[in-house]
This record gives sequence, C-alpha cells and structure tokens, in this order.
Amino acid sequence: MAHSHIISAFDEELKYLQRRISEMGGMAEEMVSQSVVALVNTDTELAEKVIAEDLALDEAEREVGEKAIVTIARRQPVAADLREIMGAIRIAADLERVGDMAKNTAKRVISVQGTGVPRKLAHGIEHLSELALLQLKEVLDAYTSRQADKANSIRERDEEIDAIYTSLFRELLTYMMEDPRNITTCTHLLFCAKNIERIGDHATNIAEMIYYIATGSQPQGERPKDDMSPSVGSGESKS
Repeated sequence: MAHSHIISAFDEELKYLQRRISEMGGMAEEMVSQSVVALVNTDTELAEKVIAEDLALDEAEREVGEKAIVTIARRQPVAADLREIMGAIRIAADLERVGDMAKNTAKRVISVQGTGVPRKLAHGIEHLSELALLQLKEVLDAYTSRQADKANSIRERDEEIDAIYTSLFRELLTYMMEDPRNITTCTHLLFCAKNIERIGDHATNIAEMIYYIATGSQPQGERPKDDMSPSVGSGESKS
C-alpha cells in the first residue's frame, strides 16, 4: 500500500546513492592506477585518457549531490538515514578529489617525457601508489559492508603511506643535489608523489565517514601522521 510504497522508494533512493559511490570508487581506482602507469612509462596517450576521464567522475559527484538533496527534501530523513545521505555527499567529494589527484599526476607525464623517469624513482612511485590503491580499495570494501572496525583500522594505517612518501621525498632531493640536471624531472615527481600521498588522506577521510555512518560517532583520537617531509633537510633533530 501507500506507506509501503514510500518506504520502498526511499530504500531505492538510498541504494542509488550507494551504487553511485561504488561506481565512483571504481572509476577513481582505475584513474589512479593508469596515471601511475602513464607516468613511469611516459605514456602520453594513456595520460590524456586519464585526464579526459576526470569529467565523468566530476559529473558523478554532481549526480550524487543532486540526488541526496532531493532525497533529503522529499523524505526528511533522521538519524542513520540522514547520516547515510550526508555520508554519500562527503564520500563522493573525496572520490572526486582522488580523481583530481590522478588527473594532476597524468598532466605531469607530458612534462617528463623528454627525460623519462629513472627506474629507481619509478619503483618508489609505484610502491607508494600500491599502498594508496590498497587503502582506497579496502575503504571502498568497508563502505559496502559498513564495517566500522575495518574503517577505523584503515584510518590508523595512514601513517604507512606518510612514511613511504617521506622516504621518497628524501630520495628525490638526493637526486637533485647529486646532479642539477635532475632538478626539473624530480620536481615534477615530487608533485606526483604528493598527489599520491594525498590519495591516502582522502581514503582516510572516507574511512572516518564510514565509521560515523555506522556508529553515529567520530573515531577516537587524532589521526596518525608520519609525514616528515617538511623537516627534511632542515637540520632539525627529533628528541
């Protein structure tokens, strides 16, 4: 009857948001993976493909936002339902930013095509991206299953990516100091490494939102951080 139909329609609207978030996650993962492949292989054609795909991710975020606003206006949700809808808006925004990070990395491919990426540095970029992609995949799985414990565990592992990023940052600085001819290429790679590290931050944002959706409360304690790049080369020691 009427009341049953309204509840069923509301369920479908929530499922639509969940499905679109999952689709956005898949798109973002592919863009990140392809942007790194394009970078280490200086594949400009693949880089252009990643840049073009960002438009679809942007459009998906707009669709999620518009659907969420209409659903709130129509259903006036409260408690868990409201958290679900607001969470979808926030997660869609983070996934759109992940796409931006991939697009920005892809844009650097054209800048390094003349020199290429040294194999040792390429390995560091690939390792960093593998960790970021694993974190992104796991957090999307946690979104599907609404596992608060898993989301909190992902949040607490963010420092792993920060540590690898700091190590890569040091390595890139060393290359620049050893040979000034490396400065231009390494500067572009520094930006790429930071883009990938930021993907880990967005995955952590999503993990915190999943925890909130599932429990109604924020994760306890400050987010672990191990990005020491601001102090690299400063001569400061830690006590």
